[in-house]
Amino acid sequence: MHSLWAAASFTILVWWLSTGLIVRLADLRGLRRGHGFLAASVLLGMGLYGVVSTREQATASGAYIAFASTLLVWGWQELAFLLGLITGPNRKPCPPVTGWTRAWHAFTAIAHHELALLVLGIAVILPSWDAPNRVAAVTWSVLWVMRLSAKINLFLGVRNCYETFLPPSLQYLVTYFSQRRFNGFFPVSFLVTLLASTLVLREAFAAGTAYESAAAGLVGSLLVLALIEHILLMVPFEPDLLWRWALRDER
Repeated sequence: MHSLWAAASFTILVWWLSTGLIVRLADLRGLRRGHGFLAASVLLGMGLYGVVSTREQATASGAYIAFASTLLVWGWQELAFLLGLITGPNRKPCPPVTGWTRAWHAFTAIAHHELALLVLGIAVILPSWDAPNRVAAVTWSVLWVMRLSAKINLFLGVRNCYETFLPPSLQYLVTYFSQRRFNGFFPVSFLVTLLASTLVLREAFAAGTAYESAAAGLVGSLLVLALIEHILLMVPFEPDLLWRWALRDER
C-alpha cells in the first residue's frame, strides 16, 4: 500500500509540475526561447539514456527512473509542438468543411507532430518492450493512446478546449476543435480508460514484489490522471486554474 501511495504522489507531482514548466517554456521569447529548447533537448538525451539503462533493472528504483525518463522524452515533443517547431504542413485555420475533409485538414495541421510521436515511441518502446523492466514502454503507450483519445474528443466536441494553453502562434489550431456539451466518442474513451486504470491498480494492490507494485502504481496513477483530464474536458471547469502560475497574464 505504501508503494502505491508513493507512486501516486510521485505521478501527480511530476504531471502537475512538468505540464506547468512546458507551458512556461513555450512562452519564452528571443534567446531565452532557444536556450529553453536546448535545455529540453539535453533532457531528451538523458531520458533516452535512462530508458535504455534501466531496461534490465526490475527494481522499484528502476521503475521510477524509467517512468521519469519516459516523461522527459514526452516532454520534449510537447515543448517542440508548443513552440511551433514540430506541428504539420498545414498552418492555416480550418476552412468551412465538414466530415472526413475536415478530419484530413486537422491531421495535416499536426502530421509532423504525429510522426515525431511515432519515431520517439519506437526509440522508447523497442529497447524496453521485452526487457525485465517494461515501465518505459508501457508508460509511452499509455501517454500516446490517452493523447490520441483527447485529440479525437477535442475534434468531435468538448466543453473545455484548453485553448489558453496554446501560444498565439498556434491559436489557428483552435479552429479544428469543436465546443459541445457531449460527443458520442467520449463515453467510450471514458469507460475504456476507467476499466484500464481499475485493472492496473488491482495489479498494484496484488503485487508480490516492490518492482511490480511500483510499476503498476505508476502506470495506474497515470491512467487515473488521464481519466481526470478526460472529465475536465466535459465538466464546467477552468483547467488553467491548475497552472495559473505557468501562464502569462494575457493568456
